[in-house]
Amino acid sequence: MTAHWCLFADGPVSGKTVLVAGGAGAVGHYAVELAVRAGARVVATASTPEKLDLARQAGAEHVVNYRDPDAAGQIRAAVGPVDRIIEVALGANLALDLAVIKPGSTIVAYAAEPADPVLPVRACMTANVMLRFVLLYGVPRAALRRAADDISAALAGGALTELTAHRFPLSDIVAAHEWAEAGAETGRLGKVLVIP
Repeated sequence: MTAHWCLFADGPVSGKTVLVAGGAGAVGHYAVELAVRAGARVVATASTPEKLDLARQAGAEHVVNYRDPDAAGQIRAAVGPVDRIIEVALGANLALDLAVIKPGSTIVAYAAEPADPVLPVRACMTANVMLRFVLLYGVPRAALRRAADDISAALAGGALTELTAHRFPLSDIVAAHEWAEAGAETGRLGKVLVIP
């Protein structure tokens, strides 16, 4: 639902270029798949070859390691300026986003970082971008119903794929947290499910 609202809150993406930051994460994965299904050209960023491969498997036409000093140049060379950015880490990625976004386009942020980002107001004004912040709990009910219908149709049509899930019993909640927290440092991929 978060991926769907991030993609479509500002209108259709058919024929547009969408950048999905963190294309191997849960929201990123589904944003890639839903954008491709909707007729968008998708470029995704990630931090490791394994994550880049996951984003590519989800349907991203181009993948770029956001840690590469020339990530913005690679994105512009591959797809030109982008129409919409689905952003997992606004503070960390804003300079890259502003370097590749088309004037008048939208950056949609759906996750909060530990520290609030400093917003370079003049750079945002110069780029003439709109920033949208998303928390699913505030999305209108009608939009959630449309998203549920569209996601159900995508599932029925085979357009959405599962993410790897690592299951832990509730009695092993500490191990589940440790596994999830170590994920970024150890290269672990997938989601953690705690089963009551």
